[in-house]
Amino acid sequence: MNTETPFEIFLVATPGLEQVLCQEARTLGFLQARQVPGGVSFDGTWPDVWRANLLLRGATRVLARIGSFRAFHLAQLDKRARKFPWGETLLSDVPVKVEVVTNKKSKIYHAGAATERIERAITEELGAPISPDAEVTVKVRIDDNTCIFSVDTSGEGLHKRGHKVAVGKAPMRETLAALMLGACGYQGQEPVLDPMCGSGTFVIEAAEMARGLAAGRSRTFAFQSLATFDAGGWEAVRSAVAPPRDVPLVFYGSDRNAGVIEMGRQNADRAGVSEICQFTHAAVSDLQRPDGPVGLVIVNPPYGARIGNKKQLFAVYGALGETLRSRFSGWRVGIVTSDTQLARATALPFLPLGAPIAHGGLKVRLFQTGPLP
Repeated sequence: MNTETPFEIFLVATPGLEQVLCQEARTLGFLQARQVPGGVSFDGTWPDVWRANLLLRGATRVLARIGSFRAFHLAQLDKRARKFPWGETLLSDVPVKVEVVTNKKSKIYHAGAATERIERAITEELGAPISPDAEVTVKVRIDDNTCIFSVDTSGEGLHKRGHKVAVGKAPMRETLAALMLGACGYQGQEPVLDPMCGSGTFVIEAAEMARGLAAGRSRTFAFQSLATFDAGGWEAVRSAVAPPRDVPLVFYGSDRNAGVIEMGRQNADRAGVSEICQFTHAAVSDLQRPDGPVGLVIVNPPYGARIGNKKQLFAVYGALGETLRSRFSGWRVGIVTSDTQLARATALPFLPLGAPIAHGGLKVRLFQTGPLP
């Protein structure tokens, strides 16, 4: 597979936020991006794969479709897997792992047996070692007797930006934070405030977006260990990123836990946005409206199922709503919670609800307001 032949590129999204990721992909120039179940799909080339990994803030991973064939039984799968052009994508000296998903419409329904045949074909025909810890993963979907092969070009999940070390309990993933900000209409041109900021994910993500920093600038990717990788081409993709913008805004994080505030400061420093982020130790009821333009308050408060006692949380949500209603006229609000009753305890004027969103084994929703009266 040369770098000029287009193939399908699939961006894995947080379920419920595919539309927001599709919009981000189009904004970044992937104009044919279309929303599909579980993510976003478009045709592109290997430089597009590299660029997607580097720039997209909302994608969980970037998969490259490398081929498919029909197989009605394991012997046929074995034979065709041995003829598959693995060497066009994989290197013989780089470990690989294989993950197979089967469905009921296929005659091959045993994922373990299918995995074994494909691993053996890769090892015996290409020579690549199989390892459960390999960074390079071949993902196989057997659907209606068709085996569809993709390679995970990201490696570690894309929420691992490479510059956040310190995290509090129940942290929000950076990819999900970016999509939540996008769902609130945030485009990097207004201040953002998180009054329960934990280790600072929303604040730092918003500041990075405002400065135009590439999401994956501090990390490496699995595509760098593929046969299709070209160091010169990758350098050209990195060099084409516009330099960081100067931003006349401040991004605010506060929390009643002094320890996580220090984590937020350290994370902002490593991300290169500490000069536009302000972290303070404060309870929600002490929150003051910052000077300057109106913006977005976004918060991922505890919701009983994760942290805290639900009865006590009604008071916390009530205090949050009271503070925002009395002091934040003109600001928009986004609250992430799994509990509609808790959200209603804020007495904020919420807009109609969107789809449920998968987060850490729970279904959460984003409760949003327009500009507060």
